[in-house]
Amino acid sequence: MENLDSTIISTALPTISADIGSDPIRLKLALTAYLLSLATFIPISGWAADRFGARLVFRCAIAIFVVGSVMCSASSSLAEFVVARIVQGAGGAMMTPVGRLVLLRATEKSKLLDAMAWFTTPALLGPMMGPPVGGFIATYFDWRWIFWINVPVGIIGITLVTLFIEEVRAEERPPLDVVGFVLSGVGLSGLVFGLSVLGQGMLPLPIALGMVAVGLVSGGLYLWHARRVVHPLLDLDLFRTPTFFTATVGGSLFRIGVGSIPFLLPLTLQLGLGMTAFASGSLVFLSAAGALLMKMSAKPIVARFGFRTTLIVNGVIASGCIAAMASFVSQPGPIAMASILLVGGFFRSLQFTCINALAYADVSSQRMSRATSLSSVAQQVSLALGVAVGAFVVEIQRASRGGHEILASDFVPAFLTVAAIAVSGLVLYLHLPRDAGAEVSGATVRATRTPVASA
Repeated sequence: MENLDSTIISTALPTISADIGSDPIRLKLALTAYLLSLATFIPISGWAADRFGARLVFRCAIAIFVVGSVMCSASSSLAEFVVARIVQGAGGAMMTPVGRLVLLRATEKSKLLDAMAWFTTPALLGPMMGPPVGGFIATYFDWRWIFWINVPVGIIGITLVTLFIEEVRAEERPPLDVVGFVLSGVGLSGLVFGLSVLGQGMLPLPIALGMVAVGLVSGGLYLWHARRVVHPLLDLDLFRTPTFFTATVGGSLFRIGVGSIPFLLPLTLQLGLGMTAFASGSLVFLSAAGALLMKMSAKPIVARFGFRTTLIVNGVIASGCIAAMASFVSQPGPIAMASILLVGGFFRSLQFTCINALAYADVSSQRMSRATSLSSVAQQVSLALGVAVGAFVVEIQRASRGGHEILASDFVPAFLTVAAIAVSGLVLYLHLPRDAGAEVSGATVRATRTPVASA
């Protein structure tokens, strides 16, 4: 629900704005309000799970998200809709990291790769499915059904959590780092909000840059604060774990490339090929189909080659598929385009599965809640940065030719730039030992027969 709702209203904005008497541009505040709420409350998710129990927090998060969905469907003004999206974001901020925590605590390391293969599916499907699903509902039904469908899904989710997930509380329950919560909330909200509006042109450039500056200053203050408290809200010492550091930082670079795709690709298809929003969204969905095809292949691939080799080779292929999307402006034909999207979805999904599994391979169960919070924070920032980088390069290309309107050719440098950023994570993967995460990958036997790389 959370991954779908982050993008589902984008194509329905004109319909919603007309119904509640607002301007579509102003209604984009609902998108940023959701991101702000996510960024503010994600850091506290790990602490809440340790303090009150992961199952209880997970159920409450789903309930809050459903309440926010009902509020969205009942909104009759811009103010009501923005408030409802903030409530939704508060629930969504807890759902993904706490849901991941529940999975990690219930799964043996040897089965973690298979579990992560399916857990990462919503993160890939949501952004791809959101625009076409939202456009379809807004076109053929009442837009309020976009949010009403969350109600039965949420009820089923709460029921399943109650029946099948046991409550587990951390033995150590540290006090809430209030100062850290404020600093991280302001810092992350400033960064995510500033980068998002910078990429979409929703606010004047000085204001957007000011928000980013506020985020950076608050983030710096948090770093200073975290070194002086016993129980910081975000445990930066986790980066001392090599596999967590490599997966989180290398994964963030890859996510910058992937995070730009839902922004760049639909516009390229609509401007370059004259497709409608619904048609372009439907074509983009082929990436999701490729992601689903990968799920049964992840375990045998990683067990055969290990995390290091898989991340390096697969990272090159996945980044190459992002770069190949630049060719769409020359209209290579539907078969070629469909092939690139399908293959790209497969390899991106495999990369995400490896990154997410490797991140927790060497994290102890006692620190797992803090690891999920920190990882979720990195994901939100990198995805927002992907949109900002993609939009910035498009704008630079347009300005360089002195044009007033954006042409399809302006997107070519953007695809190549984000692909280069995505592949840059290989520098980190090359320093992994060949047996990194062997307990999770199942490649223990092969690792023992292969000398450890000196890099």
